[in-house]
Amino acid sequence: MKFLDFAKVYIRSGSGGGGCVSFRREKFIEYGGPDGGDGGNGGSVIAVAVESLNTLIDFRYQQHFFAKNGQHGMGSQRTGATGDDIILRVPVGTELIDEDEETVLCDMTEVGQRFVIAKGGNGGWGNLHFKSSTNQAPRRANQGQDGIERTIWLRLKLIADVGLLGMPNAGKSTFLAATSNARPKVADYPFTTLVPNLGVVGVDNVEFVVADIPGLIKGASEGRGLGDLFLGHVERCSVLLHLVDGTSGDPVGDYETIIGELEAYGGDLANKPRVTVMNKIDALDDEERAFIKEELEASVGGPVMTMSGVSTENVTDVLRALRDQIDADKLRHRIAEAVEEEDDEDAPWQP
Repeated sequence: MKFLDFAKVYIRSGSGGGGCVSFRREKFIEYGGPDGGDGGNGGSVIAVAVESLNTLIDFRYQQHFFAKNGQHGMGSQRTGATGDDIILRVPVGTELIDEDEETVLCDMTEVGQRFVIAKGGNGGWGNLHFKSSTNQAPRRANQGQDGIERTIWLRLKLIADVGLLGMPNAGKSTFLAATSNARPKVADYPFTTLVPNLGVVGVDNVEFVVADIPGLIKGASEGRGLGDLFLGHVERCSVLLHLVDGTSGDPVGDYETIIGELEAYGGDLANKPRVTVMNKIDALDDEERAFIKEELEASVGGPVMTMSGVSTENVTDVLRALRDQIDADKLRHRIAEAVEEEDDEDAPWQP
C-alpha cells in the first residue's frame, strides 16, 4: 500500500428540506386547519479515527464528499426524511486543517474519536408551526438552511513512542529491522527509506512503537534531499533516538547537522528528550570507538551510547534507555494532568 500523509478534500453537508404549506381537507370536516410538516435535516460530514488505517491513500482517489439533503415536509403533518451523513474514516493521528493550511480544526488521536466537520442544515418549519389563536390558517413556511461547503486538508502524523533520526545510511532501518518484525528496505546507498516505517519493539516484556523516517541532510529545511516533510511524524514521540554513523568520517559534523535541522524546523522538536547513539561500532576497533565517542560526548554535552545494528551489540542497552525515557515522559504527563485537575477543583464556583 502506498504511503500518503497529506491530502486535500472537498466536503459539503446536506441542506435542510423546506417546510410544507398544507391544509387538512376531508369530507364533513369544515375547518381542517393547517397540517404542513417540517422539512428534514441535512446530513453532516463526520470524521472518525479508525485503527485499521495508517495512510491517507484512500483520499488520493476520492476527494469530494457530499452529504444528502433533507427531504421537504409534506401534508398530513409528515416530516421529511433526514439526509444521510458522510463518514470520513481517517487513521489515528490525523490532523484536520482548515483551507489556510494553518488552523487545526481537530487532532484525531484516539480510536473512535469523532468530529463533525460540517453540520447539516436544519429543516424548515411547516405552516403547522405558525398556527395561533389569531392566525388559524397560516400560509407561510420556512425554507431549510443551506449546507456548509468547505475545503480541508488532512495531515497524518504517525503515533509512535520513539522517533529515529539521523543522516542517510546512519543505520536507522537496520536498527528497526533488527529489533522488530518490520522489514524496511536496507541498502548501501543513501535514501533507501523514502516513506516512514513503523515497528513494534519489545524489551524486558515491555513493547513500544518506533518510527523510522527518511534521513536528513544539510539544508533539509530548505528542501534539499527529501526535505523535512516527514519530521512531523516524530513530533508526537516521547523520545528521539539519534543515530550517528561512527564510520562516516565526520560523526560530530553529522550530529550537528541534524540538530541544526531540528532547530530550523521549529516547534518543540529540538527540545524533546534524545538518546544519542554511535552506530556501526562493529567496523571500528576499541581505540577508534573511544576516540569518536569522546568527541561526540563533547559536542552533545552528555553521554553517548554505542551500538551496532548489524551485530546487535549493545542494542538491548539502547532499548532499555529508550524505555526509561518513555516511562519518564508518561510520568510527566500524569503529573501535569493531576496538577490541572487540582487547579480545576480549587477554582471558584461559577454558574
